[in-house]
Amino acid sequence: MTAQFIKASALIVAGALASTGALAQEEAPVVPAGPTPQEVAAENLNQLLGLVKEGKARASSDNAARERRFTENKATQAGELRRAEQERTNEERRSARLEKQFEDNELLIAAKQEQLKERLGTLSELFGHLTAATGDLASQMDVSLVSSQYPGREVFMKALIAKMSGSDKLPSVAEIERVWYELLREVKEQGSIAKFTAEVATPSGELSQREVVRVGAFNVIDANGNYLAYANGKLSELPRQPGGAFGGQANELAGSSSGLHQFGVDPTGPTGGSFLAAIIDSPTLEERWHQGGYVGYAITAVGVFAFLLAIYRVLVLTMVSTKVSSQLKSNTANSNNPLGRVLKIHEDKPDMDPETLELKMAEGVLRETPQLEAGLTLLKIIAAVAPLMGLLGTVTGMIITFQAITIFGAGDPKAMAGGISSALVTTVLGLLVAIPTVLLHTIVNGRAQRIIHVINEQATGIVAEHAEREHNR
Repeated sequence: MTAQFIKASALIVAGALASTGALAQEEAPVVPAGPTPQEVAAENLNQLLGLVKEGKARASSDNAARERRFTENKATQAGELRRAEQERTNEERRSARLEKQFEDNELLIAAKQEQLKERLGTLSELFGHLTAATGDLASQMDVSLVSSQYPGREVFMKALIAKMSGSDKLPSVAEIERVWYELLREVKEQGSIAKFTAEVATPSGELSQREVVRVGAFNVIDANGNYLAYANGKLSELPRQPGGAFGGQANELAGSSSGLHQFGVDPTGPTGGSFLAAIIDSPTLEERWHQGGYVGYAITAVGVFAFLLAIYRVLVLTMVSTKVSSQLKSNTANSNNPLGRVLKIHEDKPDMDPETLELKMAEGVLRETPQLEAGLTLLKIIAAVAPLMGLLGTVTGMIITFQAITIFGAGDPKAMAGGISSALVTTVLGLLVAIPTVLLHTIVNGRAQRIIHVINEQATGIVAEHAEREHNR
């Protein structure tokens, strides 16, 4: 029983020593070498008492060390606290001093501004007008074609505006005089034509030095007569040049040195304006023809066929008419023309009775008529079908346009109008084919009917003459 009590007591002491050692380890990580308290086993009460005493002494030593360190840290923290409080006090004094200085500066600035305002007097209104005029002039110079010949003017204007916008700087007399000079030069150059060398960008982006001609503030062309655009301080060749006589007029003006020359000027804008843009964007006849699509191509093919057929029939009927005219002057029938072949019927059998001769003559006329009227029916059909083909192309184009509106909406009237315009091209092509075809059909039919009338007239005359001869017998 006593031994068990001793062992239990030893375990309790060992646990207490272990706890004390752990606390000590938190404060001082270095642990002396030797057996740990868990390894100590008491054999009797005396040993147990010694262990308890030793543990108490060690715990007291550790506690004293911790208290000593805590006291040292407390003194250090007190010093840091005093330094922080002193620094806060200093900053508060500095803040108060700066606040007072700021208030004094505000009062001083207000007084100086009032003094400046009094000294400026009416000059403030003058500088306000000068700033507004300089701003307007700088905005105009950004897009003016005159700046392509005199670059960098707008840089000075913008710098002067920035200088006058401040309240501590005033423009000098030289700067004011330069604004006046640039304004006068802008007015003068807008009414003059100048030739100079400048850097021009091609539609592919290549830069080259070219001799260009500036027509006032409206248009710029190069030596080859190409219209140029001016944007962001650079000249560039228009990717699409205006058609018609504008190109020839520009080329003539670029190659001249004096005199009066006709030239297309667009006064709606400093870089060409809307008129020139409308002329450039207007499609050519070839482009309008391509807008008709496959239906337009088919109408064109039919029209070309009708034109060739009509020309061919006109030439054939002209030759036949010439031969018929020669036959009218001849006393013998010639089989190289319709009239001669009809007259040859009577010439071969002059003893036929009038009834038989009339039937034979009518048969000959009927035999020659289809050859003379060949192609007339086809021309009439083409004249009737061409507008229907144009209407077909218009309907299909409108269907495509409305499908696009269904998908993308009708927010862009320009795109919708372009689709409708393309759809109507086929109607125009159909009418362009139908109207000439009707006229050609009329011409061909007139020539054919004229020849048929001569044949009928001659055949009827021969039958009447033969019948009269028979009656007189």
